[in-house]
Amino acid sequence: MSAIYSDLNDRTVLVTGGAGGIGEAIARAFHAQGCRVGVLDLDVARGEALAAELGPRLTFVACDLTDVPALKAAVAAVRAAQGPIQVLVNNAAHDERHATLEVTEAYWDQRVAVNLKHQFFAAQAVLPDMIAGGGGAIVNLGSTSWMIGQGGMAAYTACKSAVLGLTRSLARDFGEHGVRVNAVAPGWIMTERQLALWVTPETEQEIYRNQCLKRRLVPDDVARVVVFLASEAAGAITNQHYVVDGGWT
Repeated sequence: MSAIYSDLNDRTVLVTGGAGGIGEAIARAFHAQGCRVGVLDLDVARGEALAAELGPRLTFVACDLTDVPALKAAVAAVRAAQGPIQVLVNNAAHDERHATLEVTEAYWDQRVAVNLKHQFFAAQAVLPDMIAGGGGAIVNLGSTSWMIGQGGMAAYTACKSAVLGLTRSLARDFGEHGVRVNAVAPGWIMTERQLALWVTPETEQEIYRNQCLKRRLVPDDVARVVVFLASEAAGAITNQHYVVDGGWT
């Protein structure tokens, strides 16, 4: 059972990458709080299915977040459908593995666009709503990958470490307007993608050796923390970095 935060009822929340995985769990969690939810994602089939299931309080907009004009247009579409945005969850990312000696300049720039750049421009697009409304909450999703020194995806880990710097800068700049900005760093969360691509019995045993908690971490574990940080129960919390990794770090 999850806590209910009455102050979130009827707030407008925007979740990037919200059609599947951790993002979908976050979108569902806010919807369960009575929020109006906007979801931006490339996965049209899953996004439309989610909107059909959850009804008019959820608006799905198909969007390539690496296209900044398209991102801004998608934010405007959510605003038109659900009202000024009071909570932003920058969730979208892609942990594609890559060999350092094979990375090209174009590939590096594309990884930055997928994993970092859109977080800044999504925040830029919603901050005027939050300032006008006297406050808001932004939660940026990072990763523990850079904290544990994971190899095999240097561009991804570089971007995810940069999320913390972005979070702290935005928290400092917009705190005077009542905007709180925090980061959440998930550990190895058992999404459909992770289970399909990376998790084997051997890697799962490695996870349990490293985690203090000897169980699978699931998307709802992250969603509950994100919802808390968006609520007034966390009204004095900003400029912080919360780790959800079962004690790995």
